[in-house]
Amino acid sequence: MKFNWHNPYLTTRTPLFARNAVATSHPLAAHAGNQALLSGGNAVDAAIAAAATLTIVEPVSNGLGSDAFAMIWDGQQLHGLNASGTAPSHWDTSWFARRYGVDAQGHAKRPVRGWDSVTIPGAVAAWEALHQRFGKLPFSQLLETAIDLAERGVTVAPMVARKWQAAVPLLQEQPGFAATFMPNGRAPEIGEKFVMPAAARTLRLLADQGARAFYEGEAAEAIVRFAAQSDVPLTLADLAGYRPEWVTPVSRRYRGYDVHELPPNGQGIAALIALGILEHFDLASLPLDGIASQHLQIEAMKLAFADIYKYVGDPRSMDITPEQMLDDSYLAERARLIDPARASQPLPGMPASGGTVYLTTADESGMMVSFIQSNYMGFGSGVVVPEYGISLQNRGAGFSSDPRSANVIAPGKRPFHTIIPGFLTKDGQPQMSFGVMGGDMQPQGHVQTLVRMLDYQQQPQAACDAPRWKVNRDFSLDLEVGFHQGVAEQLGQRGHRFTSLNDPYMDFGSGQFIWKLTTEGSDGYVIASDSRRDGQAVGF
Repeated sequence: MKFNWHNPYLTTRTPLFARNAVATSHPLAAHAGNQALLSGGNAVDAAIAAAATLTIVEPVSNGLGSDAFAMIWDGQQLHGLNASGTAPSHWDTSWFARRYGVDAQGHAKRPVRGWDSVTIPGAVAAWEALHQRFGKLPFSQLLETAIDLAERGVTVAPMVARKWQAAVPLLQEQPGFAATFMPNGRAPEIGEKFVMPAAARTLRLLADQGARAFYEGEAAEAIVRFAAQSDVPLTLADLAGYRPEWVTPVSRRYRGYDVHELPPNGQGIAALIALGILEHFDLASLPLDGIASQHLQIEAMKLAFADIYKYVGDPRSMDITPEQMLDDSYLAERARLIDPARASQPLPGMPASGGTVYLTTADESGMMVSFIQSNYMGFGSGVVVPEYGISLQNRGAGFSSDPRSANVIAPGKRPFHTIIPGFLTKDGQPQMSFGVMGGDMQPQGHVQTLVRMLDYQQQPQAACDAPRWKVNRDFSLDLEVGFHQGVAEQLGQRGHRFTSLNDPYMDFGSGQFIWKLTTEGSDGYVIASDSRRDGQAVGF
């Protein structure tokens, strides 16, 4: 690939070139990963160090009670890790119906926040699994920066402060939230120091005893005791029984490259479906930021979402397989549904039977890591275990109460997940580790940035900086500030509906990209970091 290195978009960022690289949504996390590399660690060590640090410096998006997913190129092959949490043993539709009642359809009501939105956290187990299989440095060493920042304090960055302030009215009544995240009776301001000694305590436990201390030791006991105070029957067995899963990524060829995503219960397959549909159109012949190209991408994304919202859940409960959803003839059939001149309100097809942080790292040996962890809606459930600083996700909100759904809630089951790491290979060799965080924006961000790079040869930082659109659950659109007004008007003329973005967490995403330079005379990587967050790309 020979990129066009011009960047036509307003940005404060330039691409970084290095042989060893880290890109994250917060500079201190990027430097923690870089320090691991400088200390002789590999890309996996760097990812763990950065991920642990992000729980302290960007608590608005993730915490010690997060879930995580990863893809790792080990120098020879690509591995996938699913560390999403499972439903506690007492969760089923009847339990929620008794506790919260039923809706007009007779389905159990379930809360979006609080204890009854919390599945078993997977991120800490992900760190352990990655380290045991690929790490070089001692696990305790990888937590040193996070511990130091938790104990001595971190100065709150601008984007973090904005999201923190937006969360307070929603979460201040949740158990443990105010005591942990409102130290002066409010959210910290930009430039104000925030300390988190309780989280440092848990991190020290992990450093001394290993990650299983979170699931079987005193931290696990504290989680269960605190849940009981809210009449939630979470058990030690629920925590002790949790394990992440090594999985085989699913892939789809696009413009001569193979795009890899993790299989369901995540939504990465939506990006592959959309790209498989777009493969039937000559996007490169259309103006990059023009109406025709943008309309086709939006319509392909809508078709992909229609399918995954119906069919995707825990793979053990799905009637339709990823292979069926990615079948060539099926995607060709879906592509024919797109009207180049008119917006659609798509229905799911019928395949043939048969608050998030993202980071990426790479080292000069060729190891590359695509890693994502999340509390889901900002601070997640809003529940924080006191004295241990464990901020818990609300991934249980991703379940359905509809007994006909593949995603219906059940004990030990994984919910539909929005967080997805991405990876790109060419001719069996690694090309790029990448991700775009932000709820349902994630597969859309994958599609929009990949189209820009692979169809139009935009360099990664420009593809990252370009204004984005977002398809909502009702298939209406949000357009980012900076989107060309003329194109926006033409989208409206083609029948696209617009809504006003009103969620501080589910915005237009934030991406991190590491592209391996393979052209003659090149060496190392080019790294991009999204200006929509406080983050940074670093390397040496």
